[in-house]
Amino acid sequence: MFREWLTTPGYPWYIFFLGTFVSSLLLTPFVRFLAFRYGWIAHPVKDRWHQKPTALMGGVAIYLSIAIPLAALADFSGVLPAIKSTSYLTSPPSLDAAILIGATMLFLLGLIDDLIQIKPYTKLVGQILTASLMTLMGFRLHWCESMTLDTLITLIWIVGVTNAFNLIDNMDGLCAGVAVIAAGYFFLLFSGHDPDAAIVAILAAGAFAGFLVYNFNPASIFMGDCGSLVIGFTLAMMAVQIAGDVTANAVSPYTVPVMVLMAPILDTTLVTFIRFLSGRKASIGGRDHTSHRLVLIGFGEKGAVLFLYGVGAVSGLSAMFVSRSDALTSPVFIIPLAVALLLMAVYLAQLRIYPEKEFSRLRGKLYTPVLIELTYKRQIVLIILDFGLIAFAYYLSYRLRFDAEDFPYYFTIFLNSLPAVIACKFVAFYTIGIYRGFWRYLSSSDVFVFLKASFFGSLLSVVMVTFIYRFEDFSKGIFLIDWLLTTGLLLGARGSFRMSLDAMRRKTLIGENVLIYGAGRGGEILLRELLNNKRREIKPVGFIDDNPVKTGKKIQGYPILGGFRNIDEITAKTQVSGLLISFHKDDNGRIDDIKRYCKTRGLFLKRFAINLTDVDLENTRN
Repeated sequence: MFREWLTTPGYPWYIFFLGTFVSSLLLTPFVRFLAFRYGWIAHPVKDRWHQKPTALMGGVAIYLSIAIPLAALADFSGVLPAIKSTSYLTSPPSLDAAILIGATMLFLLGLIDDLIQIKPYTKLVGQILTASLMTLMGFRLHWCESMTLDTLITLIWIVGVTNAFNLIDNMDGLCAGVAVIAAGYFFLLFSGHDPDAAIVAILAAGAFAGFLVYNFNPASIFMGDCGSLVIGFTLAMMAVQIAGDVTANAVSPYTVPVMVLMAPILDTTLVTFIRFLSGRKASIGGRDHTSHRLVLIGFGEKGAVLFLYGVGAVSGLSAMFVSRSDALTSPVFIIPLAVALLLMAVYLAQLRIYPEKEFSRLRGKLYTPVLIELTYKRQIVLIILDFGLIAFAYYLSYRLRFDAEDFPYYFTIFLNSLPAVIACKFVAFYTIGIYRGFWRYLSSSDVFVFLKASFFGSLLSVVMVTFIYRFEDFSKGIFLIDWLLTTGLLLGARGSFRMSLDAMRRKTLIGENVLIYGAGRGGEILLRELLNNKRREIKPVGFIDDNPVKTGKKIQGYPILGGFRNIDEITAKTQVSGLLISFHKDDNGRIDDIKRYCKTRGLFLKRFAINLTDVDLENTRN
């Protein structure tokens, strides 16, 4: 009776959220008190992120906040019949009962690990047993027709997602916050057609949010494995359930679960891949996660966590659109998200975390010379990227040009002409030379090359389509839109490389703070040298220049703070260690003033110069 009353249409769902939120909010400080009393403390270690002793066992509060209401709501009547059934088509029991059973098993497993530190393979065996029980009950992703293959994929999914959340529990508030966002999206996806699953999602979101209050930076308690395993398993099972619920189009059962859980999946994939290539064990902790890499390029700890919240929010929003779109519209949301995340992973993977060679396995006998070339020749990666961008731009031009009623007819035309368009554009790109430059040195002249290559690629495509198809059923507007999209995507992809590298250089600069005296051409060249040459260990904070018109302006993002007349105020504010003179004019009076000032303030003084020296050709040895 209680269950039917709670699932009545129109019932205020926020009551579920508030119930578990308040429960978790009250239980967490009590668990923290017990943790300090009985010594359940996480002490700082070399390969972990936290810097002070912090209470453990926060997962107890999370588990109890979810388990108690689920125990009251769950319908266990279908569990045994589902286990005993031999039919693949038998409906699984209610999701709340399955999650309560599985979460309890993994909570106990995580609790034992938090208390006595069991082996990684022992935890893995426990996770596999739990996942096997879920598939035995009938929970499957239904991603393929083969029952055997689908069962194996479901097992891997449940174990993989469970471990993914265990891995991202590496920074204050990260695991719990990402879980709140994912559970919120699952609630929205379940709402309206699966009230039982919606209840589980909103209960979980409340429990995670209540714990997040104490776990966000600076955290006063950690969840431990007894919390991260429960969170990961709960969300993995929701994803299995949603794979069977979202049937708006043929791709949504495959993409929606992955997109909602994109943040932990991306982190786990990146870390596992790089550790494998580095010769490191994936099961051993380290500071090479996505969050740690974001901190390394200049994000603060809170900023890195919030950035990954944003990844989860954007990918979840894309999943909402895909779940409500047809199969022909879904790529509009899937492909840009995939490209953006791929580029982000490429940027972050370039950061060197450990002192040894990052990709040590590539230099052994494990890979062929061909794969080594493909890994280190970035132009190959750009060609692969351009292949996807060309196809997506051409597809999107059709999607924008024709409405939903006409698009299915023109989609066939798109498919037939796509190979010719790709071939024409690559011929133009290669001939004009967009693959001859270095993307990290993208300049205005390179932009003109891209504009020209994109234009001639579109022009050649029109010629080829006219020759093959006599331009029947084609629209001129398609190729105009396609040219604009292709140009924008090409420049955007290359520009993102340049901007990301520039941002990484700026945020990772270390050394003594300095002011550059002279905001002219020499100052701009000196700034570029400091940004691109970390060996100097000098960190510019801004410019000073005696021309009052320049004050308040910026050069490459660095402000012109004033002139020599107010240098006392500037140096006190910026706390610099020295000055770099960038101008070449011999103004002995001003130079003497600068020298006296630096000497009285204890600042070092250096002068920037570029010299071209003749080489003695007469003494060259044969």
